[in-house]
Amino acid sequence: MTGRLLVTDARRMEIAWRVMEAEIAATGAACDRFHTGSELSRVNAAQGNTVRVSAVFAEVLGHALDAAAATGGAVDPTVGGALVSAGYDRDLAAVRSRSCGTYAAPRPVAGWPVVELRGRTVRVPRGVTLDLGATAKAFTADRAASRAASAAGCGVLVGLGGDIAVSGPAPSDGWRVRVCDDHRAGPGEPGRTFTITDGGLATSSLTIRRWRRGGRWLHHIIDPATGAPAGEHWRTVSVAAASCVDANAASTAAMIKGRAAADWLTDRSLPSRLVHLDGTALTVAGWPSAESETPG
Repeated sequence: MTGRLLVTDARRMEIAWRVMEAEIAATGAACDRFHTGSELSRVNAAQGNTVRVSAVFAEVLGHALDAAAATGGAVDPTVGGALVSAGYDRDLAAVRSRSCGTYAAPRPVAGWPVVELRGRTVRVPRGVTLDLGATAKAFTADRAASRAASAAGCGVLVGLGGDIAVSGPAPSDGWRVRVCDDHRAGPGEPGRTFTITDGGLATSSLTIRRWRRGGRWLHHIIDPATGAPAGEHWRTVSVAAASCVDANAASTAAMIKGRAAADWLTDRSLPSRLVHLDGTALTVAGWPSAESETPG
């Protein structure tokens, strides 16, 4: 996980950078699904036994369970097995480079209520595999921004892929953020620029993490109700919220909810921009239609 960092006082960049890197490392050691030595791998390999975990892991999992409850189970941490069945069992570059293989008929995931989190102990039933991808990166952005702002004594923006969190005093004209389908896109690529002053912003997209398996295109956003990649209604969804964790849960849920997402986001007063597969955009709940304005 590589981070991007902006600060309002360039003299404090080194301090803020060290804090961000430490937070990225801590969450990676706890929640990296592709690292056999991570706590997540240890929990998934426990075969139904209780595992004692770090405070970081417990906090991330707690947020994941809260997100599942808040989204009616649309964003669910028990989708790990479905991701593996779809072929996403290693780094994406490796997934794309190997032979296509087959894709077994998916089935609904076990569901977040089966996960037992008590303080710093975790138990998942035998055969259930957790994935914290919808939460861990956003959690890291939130915590890195907050702790870096406190340590550096200035305003901070942390960007981890499509997840952005800000903390401390913002620049007088806000933080300028460019929203694109691909967070790696350069300034010349299609996108829209907005400003934020607090909280978090998350973008979920179907255009980047895609691969072929069993003769079909698959992607990483799993619908827990089916165990298969979610139906493709939106190409990209961006959401602004009080935290990056909340924004990420909402943007991921919107991809899964499909046509119903706009009303769901509006009911929760979450400023959002939803892009159809044909590139046309819909904005709801106060997300500005003009560039360089502030969502919400």
